Amino acid sequence: MAVFRSCVLSCLFSLFVMNPAFAAENVDFLPSITFFQIPEGITLGPVSGVGADDSGNVYLLQRQAPPVMCFDRTGKFVRSFGDDLVGTGHGLAIDPQGNVWVTDTGHHLVFKFSPEGKLLLALGQSDKPGTDENHFDKPTHTAFGANGDIFITDGYGNSRIVHVTADGKFVKAWGKAGAGPGEFSAPHAAIVDAKGRLLVCDRDNERIQIFDQEGQLLEIWTGYKPFGIAMDGDGTFFICGNNQVSQLDAHGKVVKSWGKEGVEPGQFKTPHLMTADKDGNLYVAEVSGRRLQMLKRVR
Repeated sequence: MAVFRSCVLSCLFSLFVMNPAFAAENVDFLPSITFFQIPEGITLGPVSGVGADDSGNVYLLQRQAPPVMCFDRTGKFVRSFGDDLVGTGHGLAIDPQGNVWVTDTGHHLVFKFSPEGKLLLALGQSDKPGTDENHFDKPTHTAFGANGDIFITDGYGNSRIVHVTADGKFVKAWGKAGAGPGEFSAPHAAIVDAKGRLLVCDRDNERIQIFDQEGQLLEIWTGYKPFGIAMDGDGTFFICGNNQVSQLDAHGKVVKSWGKEGVEPGQFKTPHLMTADKDGNLYVAEVSGRRLQMLKRVR
């Protein structure tokens, strides 16, 4: 028993103290790069997006075939889809009904799929970028209002937010390229929080801009270069970027960070977008790392 306890303590010391990614006090997560059971014969490409539904299913988006892969709450592969539709996948998000939204920067489209992979809606004009209400220019991500409305970060080309109804009808757009308040440089990801505010990762301006759903600017948080953002069931915010995952307080200040560049569990290579499931676990899509990493909530 003494030998066993010694081994356990040694392992814990190696994981939490010797691993710089998880050396902070009050560690909240345990990382895993083997949780998802990738089917035999498939090697992941650049993983750019991830979403989790209320049943615990996790959807991965990668920039090769098959573009969308679904795993159940145990990490078992369930299905894939989107092969003949998605060109260059960028962002993936799950709406409150469990539908899967994918942004395609290659074709300038936003897709809505059923959980089983049936195409329900496509917004934009394929291979035709534009600035009007019927076109996108490299859209990056989607976020959802409580009433079913969708907010699209549009994105690399147009530097704006596009607001549409649940059935895809254009409501309004706001924003332009720039560094001033309400302007964007690569609006890269967004979420709607419990207060109904839209939080936008204004990546290349190195800030998060917060709006109401009419597009009025409420607040700006600075101090990081956010690629992705997630909110857990307790309303806690997390961002990824700079080969780290960070927890933010209610005012946008960094509480703690995990990770550095690398390929080991708890390290990251281009963490691109992220999500949280209903149990508070985090999932981080890594482009250069070509993997989906799970950060399992332990407290």
